[in-house]
Amino acid sequence: MLRNLAQGERTVSELAEPFDISLAAASKHIQTLERAGLIRREVRGRVHLCRLESKPLSNAHAWLQYYERFWNNSLDQLEQLLREEGSAQSPKSSTRKGTSL
Repeated sequence: MLRNLAQGERTVSELAEPFDISLAAASKHIQTLERAGLIRREVRGRVHLCRLESKPLSNAHAWLQYYERFWNNSLDQLEQLLREEGSAQSPKSSTRKGTSL
């Protein structure tokens, strides 16, 4: 629904159309999006027009970008440590001299 609203205003019926759900179910979903501040609904007579509110999405995107950088950096550090550990364990260290069964 949010992707459709990114193209412009849509009615509740237009938002529900691509999904196999009733208008009542679509309306409940839209109410949830409204409470989350992601869309704004305007009533014009009997028609309910919905519009995307992009600011909360921008805030979420910024938050996700921060954590994406954090995890990428952490995983890069882990990869480097594992490579260093792997190169420190040479094949010579895995063979034991003077052992007998």
